[in-house]
Amino acid sequence: MAAKILTRAAIGLLGTIAIPAMVAAQETPLTIGMSTTPTTLDPHEDSSAPNNATSRHIWDSLVNLTGTSANAPELATEWKVVDPTHWEFKLRKGVKFHDGSEFNADDVIASLLRARDKPSQSFASYTRNIVNVTATDPYTIVVETKVPDPILLNSVSRIRIISADCKEAPVQDFDNGKCAIGTGAYSFVSYSPGSNLTLKRNDSYFAGPSHWSNVTLRFLPDDGARLASLLSNEIDIVETLPADGMARVEASDNLQVINGLSSRFVYLGLDVSRDVSPFVKAADGSDLDKNPLKDERVRRAMLMSINRPAIVDRVMQKNGTVADQFVTQGYAGYSEKVEKVGYDPAAAKALLAEAGYPDGFSLTLHGPSGRYVKDAEVLQAVGQMFTRIGIKSKVEVLPWSMYSEAYSKGTYSTYFGSWGVNTGETTNPTVALVATRDEKKGTGRYNGGGVSDPKIDEVLAKASSTLDQAERAPLLEELSTETFNNLWLLPMHYENVVLGAKKTVSYTPRGDKYTLAYDVKPAD
Repeated sequence: MAAKILTRAAIGLLGTIAIPAMVAAQETPLTIGMSTTPTTLDPHEDSSAPNNATSRHIWDSLVNLTGTSANAPELATEWKVVDPTHWEFKLRKGVKFHDGSEFNADDVIASLLRARDKPSQSFASYTRNIVNVTATDPYTIVVETKVPDPILLNSVSRIRIISADCKEAPVQDFDNGKCAIGTGAYSFVSYSPGSNLTLKRNDSYFAGPSHWSNVTLRFLPDDGARLASLLSNEIDIVETLPADGMARVEASDNLQVINGLSSRFVYLGLDVSRDVSPFVKAADGSDLDKNPLKDERVRRAMLMSINRPAIVDRVMQKNGTVADQFVTQGYAGYSEKVEKVGYDPAAAKALLAEAGYPDGFSLTLHGPSGRYVKDAEVLQAVGQMFTRIGIKSKVEVLPWSMYSEAYSKGTYSTYFGSWGVNTGETTNPTVALVATRDEKKGTGRYNGGGVSDPKIDEVLAKASSTLDQAERAPLLEELSTETFNNLWLLPMHYENVVLGAKKTVSYTPRGDKYTLAYDVKPAD
C-alpha cells in the first residue's frame, strides 16, 4: 500500500507544477469562519456536522445530499433497485483523485466497508444495513443490504469516497495530509488542528472548478472572535453569527446577515438507564439510592420547568423555533399524537413531589461551548429554571473536541445534544439517538442516555425495512409518539441558520447548516 501511496503522491506533485500559472491569473481566495472545530480529517472516524461539512470539500460521495435534503448524482450517475435488498450504482467515468490517479469501483468498495467496519462505529447509523459491496465491472457496484432499506441513498450520501490505497490508513495519515486525497472540489494544502484548514481549487473537478482558487477554513468557536474577524474584514463569511452582533452587521455598509431554516433538532438527553447516575445527587449533595431521571414524572417536570419560548426569544434572540418532536409539521413522521408540554413551574413542583422528591435533588448539566446557537447561555438558563423548581443545577461546558465523544458514550447524567434530521423523516434520528445501543445492529450510536424501549426498537425495525411509503408513514409517526410522550429526550428547539458575510459574496443556507465553499458565490 505504501508504494501505491508514494506513486500517487509523485503524480500529484507533477500535477501541481503546471497548474499555478493558470490559477494565478484568476486567483480569488475565500476565508470562512467556522463556528465549530472538527476533531479529525479522517472522513470515516467521527460523524459530526463539523467533520462532515469539512470533509465535503475534499471528498465526494456516491450521492450528493443537497441543501434541501434531495438526493442528486455525484460519483454515482444513476442507480436502481435490483431487488428489495440489492441496489446497483453506475459510477462516473473519467474522475481523478487529486493525485491524478483514476477513480473506480475499488475506491467505493473500500470506502463503504471502511466506514462500516471502523472501530469508532461513528457511521453505524448509515452503514448498519450494508452486508456487502461488490463490483460487476470497474464502474458498476452493487450494495447488498440486510433488509429492504428505504433510505439507503441518504445513508450513502454521508460516506465520503477515499482512495482504496488508504483504506487501512490510521487517522493521523488523514490529518497530516498523506491520505487527504479525494476527488472533491478542493485539494488538501495544510491542516492545523484547532486552527485552520487550507485548500486549493481542483481545476479538473468533474462538476467544474469553483470560483475560489484558495480556501481557508478558520475554526473560531468563540462567538466574539468570530464576530470580530468578520467586522475587521479578515473573513468573507462566518457561521452562526452571534445574535448580539447582528445589529452591528446590519448597520455596516459592507456586511450582510444571511438567514435560513435548519433541520437541526436540539434536545436535552437524560441518563435513563443507570440505577445510580454519576452527576445526580440529593438536594443536600449526598448520594441517592436511585436515579430520579428514570421516572417519567421527573422528566416531565423538568421539561415543564423550562420556558422554551423565552429561551428562543431572549437567550437565542429568535435564532430558533420551539420543538416538540424530531420534525415539524409537514415532514414524514410528524405526529399529532405527541403531547405538547407547556411551561408550568407550579405543576412541575407538584410532579416532583408526586414522584417522591418534594425537596428536589441536584444535578450537573453538561454541554459544549460554541457548538450550538448560544449553547452555554441556553444551558445556564435551563439550569436556573431547574433550580427554581427545586432541582439545584450546576452547568459545565467543554470544548466540542472534548465533549463530543463523551456525551455519546453516556458519560453524563444530563447533556445537551442535537441532530440534523437531513433525511426529512424520523428513522434516522431514532436509530442514532433513542434506539437501544447495539454495535452489531448499528443502533444507538449517540444514545447517551441509555434509552432502551422495546416498542421503539420493534417499530423502528419495521419502518427501516418498509419500502412502501403509505405503509411506512404511520410507523414513522409512531416513533415520534413513543419517543416524546415518554420524554426519552426533552425537546428544546430547532436552530435557525444565521450567517454573516461581506456583501461581495452570496450564499443560500442549507438545512443541515453546512457552510460549503463551493456553494459560496460572488455577489451579482
